[in-house]
Amino acid sequence: MPPNRTRKQGPSPMTRLINSLGLALVKNYEGLRLEPYKCPAGIWTVGYGHTKGVTEHTHCTPEMAEAWLESDLMHAEEEVTRLVKVPLNDNQYSALVSFTFNVGAGNLQTSTLLKKLNEGGYDLVPAYIKAWVFAAGKQQPGLVKRRAAEAALWSLK
Repeated sequence: MPPNRTRKQGPSPMTRLINSLGLALVKNYEGLRLEPYKCPAGIWTVGYGHTKGVTEHTHCTPEMAEAWLESDLMHAEEEVTRLVKVPLNDNQYSALVSFTFNVGAGNLQTSTLLKKLNEGGYDLVPAYIKAWVFAAGKQQPGLVKRRAAEAALWSLK
């Protein structure tokens, strides 16, 4: 996917785009899987972490995976833009888009992370990001690494 993505005019034309560091983070931690698999939370997944409508019979091509990633990232970008009420730099924004892409907008919306951030608690965000490392009640080593990468991206100036 080119770093300067373009998109059709959507419901929020002012929505920002995840930066190249954030996109690389998402692709690295999701990985490209052309065959469906169940993630640690038991959800059917394919492509770069795509879950919407996926069953054990869903297969994809690299091109489909890129298209699904674009759509899924657009949703995460729109939700971060809608939910965050304080200014973010590009790295902070991209870290939150990666986080939201992975945990879902509903989890971001109800999180203490979002509440503290919207109260101006920028310095608290890395610790709150790093707390989201459990799936199906178990700490996941891959999520520990991903959250550390998101927290590091958040902290880049």
